[in-house]
Amino acid sequence: MKEVNGRTTEYPIDDIFLKRYSPRAMSGESISKEELMTLFDAARWAPSSYNAQPWRFIYAMRDTPEFDKLFSLLVDFNKSWCIKAAVLIVVISKKTFEHNGKDNVNHSSDIGAAWENLALQAQFMNLVAHGMNGFDYARAKTELGIPDDYFVEMMIAIGKHGKVEDLPESLREGEKPNDRKKLEEIIFEGKFSG
Repeated sequence: MKEVNGRTTEYPIDDIFLKRYSPRAMSGESISKEELMTLFDAARWAPSSYNAQPWRFIYAMRDTPEFDKLFSLLVDFNKSWCIKAAVLIVVISKKTFEHNGKDNVNHSSDIGAAWENLALQAQFMNLVAHGMNGFDYARAKTELGIPDDYFVEMMIAIGKHGKVEDLPESLREGEKPNDRKKLEEIIFEGKFSG
């Protein structure tokens, strides 16, 4: 057991898992294209079923018309803090395999692996990476020209760390790493017993 970032493990895992969390306070500063591409490069090395790599990322950097378009997809709650993001990303997944056209039932879990790689790389680079589901999925599909064989998964806000006091007051108290369920609540030997 160890404690890092106000979080306590049950077993000796690497500190990176305890340091990574999803802050909302961002500075409003831009990040470089190279920094962004580094995040995407980390994401592309995630494991995937049949090495299909179903992840696709539609991104927009701040101070561009594309940013305004992605920003408009967000619910008001997320707009209140994403206004200071450097980049917004819509993550989609290909629902079928390219090699045989069959359904890829793992497309969403593969996206989770790619998102985690991106989030951990952001942590290494001292950047904020915050995943969200509070946006208009149907508008994203239509307005971003996403084909029917792709699934809209999530949005991500990327930025440089900002000051908690710059967040709307209602968000300030929650701007810290949170805890996790105990292992005994999420693992079952042999069969489900929850």
